Amino acid sequence: MEQAVTYHVDERNVVLITLNRADKHNAFNDDMIATLTELFTRAGNDSSVRAVVLQGEGKSFSAGADLEWMKRMAGYDEAKNHADAMALATMLHTLYTLPKPTIARVQGAAFGGAVGLIACCDIAIGSKLSKFCLSEVKIGLIPATISPYVIEAMGARVCRRYFQTAEVFSARRARRLGLLSESVTEDELDSTIDDIITQILKNGPIAVSHAKALVQEVAGAPINAELLDDTSKQIAKIRTSKEGQEGLGAFIEKRTPAWQEKLA
Repeated sequence: MEQAVTYHVDERNVVLITLNRADKHNAFNDDMIATLTELFTRAGNDSSVRAVVLQGEGKSFSAGADLEWMKRMAGYDEAKNHADAMALATMLHTLYTLPKPTIARVQGAAFGGAVGLIACCDIAIGSKLSKFCLSEVKIGLIPATISPYVIEAMGARVCRRYFQTAEVFSARRARRLGLLSESVTEDELDSTIDDIITQILKNGPIAVSHAKALVQEVAGAPINAELLDDTSKQIAKIRTSKEGQEGLGAFIEKRTPAWQEKLA
């Protein structure tokens, strides 16, 4: 039986995590959620991994929740539904906090929970033909577990509309609203992502990880004495780290830093 999610590491130490149920438009269920949690954790714990690309096989990125899974959920009591939802919430948070750059490669439909997956990634590149929908209210539900990430990506005012209307919106609008980083032709999807990865690989891997954490820590925090002290301590620590010393030394000596030599 073909794997519902695949994990591949390429020659650049970039991980490709692929939703692999093209016949079901990559709709996900509890088994896939557990597998994704495991694979995101695996990528995050592997010091050799430089970036993670999340993609869907076939015509769609993901149609959201699988119909058979929803049928089973309908029969659960509230306690079991809570446990089921916590598994999804844990998977999303694992992706959101994964200490590597994460890139969503989006084509076709991205509905329901799939919008949450995209919002959890640091960068999202979408085909101009892709379509998006926060569809939960259509079946009397709400986008609860994905809401922290979608609201962060798109803003509260925008989400008040799309959470309630369940309108389908275009890649152009998704780009304008902040869900997508870029909207390109289908033929340009892979080359655009490759260009971004090339830029990431030029940079210090530990610095990249800390830079990601820095955004999550500082966003929304009050600019006060505590924040000034914390950010100053962070730069002081990384300046004196092995990677920081190598990067500064390479810059001053006009040479290639060690992490770039590995790419040659």
